Amino acid sequence: MVRMDEGMPFLLKYENVAWYDAGMVRILDRRVFPTEVRFVECGTYQEVAQAIADMVTQSAGPYTAVGMGMALAAFQVRGEAKEKQIAFLKQAAYDLAHSRPTTANRYGQITFRAAELAEKALEEGRDPIEAIVESTVESLNRRYSSMQIVGDELCRLIPAGGSILTQCFGETIIGTVIRAAKKQGKDFRVFCAETRPYLQGARLTSSCFAEMGFDTTVLTDNMIAWAMQEGKIGLFTSAADTIARDGHIANKIGSFQIAILAKHFGIPYYVTGIPDKDKHTRRDIVIEMRDPEQVLRYRGIPNCLPQVKAVYPSFDVVPPHLISGVVTDKGVYVPYLLDRYFDSDVKAFY
Repeated sequence: MVRMDEGMPFLLKYENVAWYDAGMVRILDRRVFPTEVRFVECGTYQEVAQAIADMVTQSAGPYTAVGMGMALAAFQVRGEAKEKQIAFLKQAAYDLAHSRPTTANRYGQITFRAAELAEKALEEGRDPIEAIVESTVESLNRRYSSMQIVGDELCRLIPAGGSILTQCFGETIIGTVIRAAKKQGKDFRVFCAETRPYLQGARLTSSCFAEMGFDTTVLTDNMIAWAMQEGKIGLFTSAADTIARDGHIANKIGSFQIAILAKHFGIPYYVTGIPDKDKHTRRDIVIEMRDPEQVLRYRGIPNCLPQVKAVYPSFDVVPPHLISGVVTDKGVYVPYLLDRYFDSDVKAFY
């Protein structure tokens, strides 16, 4: 099978996201990268679900991890009666899909399809593990291919020699816009918002761009207004963990305030991704509230006195009036007209 991760940074190579092999799923621990290159090994699908909940992998990484987790579930229940295997896999599909609530709808498209393929394989006397792994790799190829169209479109919006600001780690769009820039012979400077409290922008996004030869600068989250005021930012872009059909998007906490600043300084904000068919309005977006302890300490080091409290909403919602356009595999949409994305046939993405 042809793989679509050629020319991608280390973080986006398939085996470096999540991979099933011989009764084990290995997931690159993005919580410590690039200080350390470490893989978390999961021996059960439940451990995969917990690793996703603990943000061992994040952004689009869980799309791969839940698929490989389903292969692991099939391994766990191998040799049992067919009915027991099917029931076990359906439960695994639900558990893995709900490892993080905001994106449960996206994960579920992968896990429940894997359960269906496994059931079909069992009916036909084939190995369900092999069927699930093949399906997960096909899903990866599909996403990378679709997001390459998005990356090509976003790259065309970036002026040659200009500068962009990113927020958090946009996973596939980072790799595809890099490939597009290389193909188009376009160079630009990259500013990465640090993205507290896990610093994905500093650790992950900046690593990808710097590895591929781009002039890359990290800004702490409270430097953004200064950078925009000084004329350092020409375009703000982010992926989205969910995109509602009415033009509201949810992305890593902090995206909303950067979008407000971009509007104030007249800087375009382009969101990248595929709209969610089953999320019609802002009311359909669920915001995951994470353990506040993750704000109070970093890599085990406390930042505050024991009596200090914290709050940690994982995402915030950006309203459509702050978004210049949503860049999709069908072109760029004004957010208020995003529902038109579904007027024509929609290819499977996950």
